[in-house]
Amino acid sequence: MNEYTYPIILGILVGTALRVFMLRTDYRQYPTYLHGKIIHLSLGFIAAALGTIAIPSIMEKEFTAVTFLTLAASQFREVRNMERNTLTEMDSYELVPRGNTYIEGIAVAFESRNYLVIFTSFVVTLCYLALNVWVALGAAVVCFLLSRVLMSGSKLSDIVTVEEKTISFDGAGLYVDNIYIMNIGLPERQEEILKYGMGFVLTPKEFSVRSTIANLGQRQAILHDVSVTLGVFRDSGTPALVPLIKRDLNDGRIGVFILPQEKDSKRAKEIIEHVPVLENAIQMPSRKGRRNHS
Repeated sequence: MNEYTYPIILGILVGTALRVFMLRTDYRQYPTYLHGKIIHLSLGFIAAALGTIAIPSIMEKEFTAVTFLTLAASQFREVRNMERNTLTEMDSYELVPRGNTYIEGIAVAFESRNYLVIFTSFVVTLCYLALNVWVALGAAVVCFLLSRVLMSGSKLSDIVTVEEKTISFDGAGLYVDNIYIMNIGLPERQEEILKYGMGFVLTPKEFSVRSTIANLGQRQAILHDVSVTLGVFRDSGTPALVPLIKRDLNDGRIGVFILPQEKDSKRAKEIIEHVPVLENAIQMPSRKGRRNHS
């Protein structure tokens, strides 16, 4: 036991607790329960230890010991690669896949959260040693609040207006409102689509977000989130029963055609509104679209 024992313990505990706070299994079904969480919590503990030990090393003038932070950064980049590879493998078995843009956003989020843990543990330990434990606890609260803000990100309701619209056929052409979706020739498939299908139109609130919602990765994220939450009326080998999103080339609106197993228009609208705006899809970020999601 020495003067660094309690600051190190507090720094590691706060950093690990922050990683637990940021680790959630939600409608995206990732990370998976138990084993997936154990991996991320273990990495969070390591990140907390790295951030905490840096302060005593500096105070003891062991400046070379701080260089291991650069090694940690390269290791956490491997976390990003691990998440990308895992999600890509999982995506090939989804009825409605996430898409590469969504996967990249999730992978970046997992990497960045380890850096937040390092920063938090660093600040808490520094405040404990330089001032006192109460200031350190106050710094921990501030870091938790900051992390919560960074986790929130922006969602589609910030940049578009979501409205439910009727789906209809003009000959073999399927339309959501007046937006063409696809061609369905078989009468029995048309009946199934009219029975189970739902349509929504997303109207941009600003001209600058048209390119964002036109992004194919952003569109695929919408379809995936709705299908995961409400189910999807399709199976492999049924190409006609595929949720799709098409764009109105004249005004930038997009028509969303979905086939949920649970036909709940109110809930479907809420899900679409809460789909995160993907960082990689933002072409001309507006005032509301600059923060990260995850």
